[in-house]
This record gives sequence, structure tokens and C-alpha cells, in this order.
Amino acid sequence: MLKTRIMPTLLFKGFGLVKGVGFDSWRRVGAALQSIRVYNLREVDELVFLDIGARERGGKPDFREIDELADNCHMPMTVGGGVSTMEDFRSLLAVGADKVAVNSAALETPDLIRDASREFGAQCVVVSIDFRRHADGRLEVFTHCGKTATGRDPVAWAKDAAARGAGEILLTNIERDGAMTGYDVAAVAAVAAAVDVPVVASGGCGTYQDMADVLSGSRAAAVAAAAMFHFTEQTPREAKRFLAERGFRVRR
Repeated sequence: MLKTRIMPTLLFKGFGLVKGVGFDSWRRVGAALQSIRVYNLREVDELVFLDIGARERGGKPDFREIDELADNCHMPMTVGGGVSTMEDFRSLLAVGADKVAVNSAALETPDLIRDASREFGAQCVVVSIDFRRHADGRLEVFTHCGKTATGRDPVAWAKDAAARGAGEILLTNIERDGAMTGYDVAAVAAVAAAVDVPVVASGGCGTYQDMADVLSGSRAAAVAAAAMFHFTEQTPREAKRFLAERGFRVRR
């Protein structure tokens, strides 16, 4: 059984890191390079770096920025934001990304998942799925930073993405993003049960107990968190200690 990974998420926009609630109301929270240097010292298993301003700049990742960050990052780094072509995958991996996350383009051009998996290996291909839970309980995938409804069910889309060659699913509940009220455990459980690739739970983490709840209530392979690490004194190292004391296998 694989050990649970703790994965801080950095959201980059313009010239620094931001954090909002529900993919909106962005607040500046510091510099990317400084945050990475701090996480280098805090026993972080992996880092998620999403350039949410890429599309506003014309739709391409900032390869120069990512190159500098990767040079200073001593842990595996998943990079996403503005990824839409095989050349984007190739360029990000060339400048130091360990995995590439693709969201909107994966739905628009599903063959991109297959092609990237065949050329670079499934372990490099992360399909990021953002979803909303409607009042009637129905789940729906949204793209373009949570602005565009797709009519797709996240469980069905995750199964499709995994079948096409995705090596990992990054699953985020949009409404819970930044709210620190806990993960959408039911949604994570449904997706993780439907695919045979690792699922990273994202969106809503506010405490170490939230991590324990989603891990015990689903087959999530990892937990991602942003606001919790930005706005509280909680750390990845203490998260591991908390989970280990409760019987979860974590990397030490």
C-alpha cells in the first residue's frame, strides 16, 4: 500500500501567489520562490504549482518562471495552468516539472491525455478536475477556473481520463476551495472508487482532522491544501505527525 502524500498547493497569478475562496476573491499571499524555500525545510512530499493567470496572459505557462522555481524546489513538483499542447508538456518537463496537470484542455482535446501518456509516461500526466455540487446533489465538472459548465459528471470524466492514460487525478470541489470547511469526502470516495489511479483530494482542507476524515472516508492517495498552510500555523510536518499517530502510513 502506498504511503499518503501531503501536497501544499501554490496558486500563481501575475507576479505572486494568491489564495481565494471558491476560485474567486484572490488575495496576495507572498512570493512563489520564498514559499518553495520554506517548504523545502518542512518535509513536503510533493508540491502543486498552478498558474491560474496563464490564460489571461495568452494561454501559455510561464516557462521562465517555472524554470527558476524548479531549480530551487527539492521535492517533486506538479505544474499546471495554461497547458493545452504536447509542446507545453514537453517544455514544462524540460524546465524541471515532474508532472504536468491539465484541466480545460483535457476536456476540449481528450486525445492530449493519450498522446502525453504515450510519449512521457502516465506518471507525468495529471488530469485536474474541478467540480461543483448543485443544490440537488448533482456533481458537475467546470473548466476555465470554474467559470464554464461542462455538463460532465466528475466520476465519469475521471474514469474516461484514466482510461485514456492519466496517471493521477487532482480533484477539487470549487465551493469548498479556500473555505477550510473540510473536503467533499463523498465526491472523493466516488471518484477514487471508480478509477485505478491515485486521486489527490483538494478543496476545503482546514485542519489535520479534515485530512484524516477524507483519507478514512475514501481511497484518496494524497491530500492537497493551500489556505490551511497560508493562513494558519499548521504545517506539513505536523500534518504527517497527526496522521501517523492515527494509523495512517505517511512518508517520514
